Amino acid sequence: MKFLFFTDSHIRGTTPKNRKDNFYETLKTKLLEITNISKKLDVDYILHGGDWFDRPDISPSIVREFAIIIKTFEKPIYTIAGNHDIYGHNPDTIGRTMLGLLEGTGMVTLLKYGDEVILKKDGITVSLTGSSYNYDIDSEENYKKYYIIKKPEHADYAINIIHGMLLAKPFFEGISYTLLDDIKETGADITLAGHYHSGFGIKKLNDKLFINTGSIVRVSNSLAEINRRPSVVFIEIKDKIYTEEIQLKTALLGEEVLDRDKLEASKDRNLKLHEFYQGISSKGEYKKIDILQIINEIASDENLSSEVKEEALRRIGIAREGLSKGGEENY
Repeated sequence: MKFLFFTDSHIRGTTPKNRKDNFYETLKTKLLEITNISKKLDVDYILHGGDWFDRPDISPSIVREFAIIIKTFEKPIYTIAGNHDIYGHNPDTIGRTMLGLLEGTGMVTLLKYGDEVILKKDGITVSLTGSSYNYDIDSEENYKKYYIIKKPEHADYAINIIHGMLLAKPFFEGISYTLLDDIKETGADITLAGHYHSGFGIKKLNDKLFINTGSIVRVSNSLAEINRRPSVVFIEIKDKIYTEEIQLKTALLGEEVLDRDKLEASKDRNLKLHEFYQGISSKGEYKKIDILQIINEIASDENLSSEVKEEALRRIGIAREGLSKGGEENY
């Protein structure tokens, strides 16, 4: 059984300010290359780690152009929703998004939390599960329910796809994340991750594979992106698991597509923001500056139920949806 995995395509019609190329055309070229790779390797399934789109309400004309390319895969596509695919970090808004449109037309199958898809070929049974981005996916209280699964007895192998801040080593203070060491007891033979654009490659812990080779596009403001080459992962399951990271040939060198001056400016700005956070954190007065973290803190302090917290997030999603109607340029 053969799979091709990639993540964080961030489809959009405009070019990010730190890029020097035509991002729209570059991304179409990359997706066409991924289609060719899948056909050359004769894969059975396409897997995507979320953030198909850079925002949930991309222009229909743009979606049409990319939908035409996505159809050329001619293989079942299983995916989860990333934070950019939904409104207000709320997966319940998927029905009003462009990823929801792709799902509704049958172009992709969206893996919902708690669901299981059984795949069979050549006497091998694979259990496929996934968790779309959720506001508490990396919280200390809840990360285990998204990342750690129990392999069902009827499956030879289990694959779990998540869209969260899964990392190989600690990150900046103030950002919620989950470490590989935290979930090495998972029953999933393969954990596929999206969201963290730089990725951590292919790691093996406790005979389990953890894979995130990063976004297929370079849109973040990290200088490390200049040296990173976007790639996809080929997975073949027989009596054992074989994986191969394949760099995209159509991905130009970082120096050719990324504006170093703007990346340097962003790095300086991010450093100042981090220093600001450390400053107020050391005062012991403000520990959360993210709206979702603020909601979690208020809910905890006031002993509010999870239903109240979810309703607050639902309303934020509705508000964001309303504000986004002004068009892509205003996002």
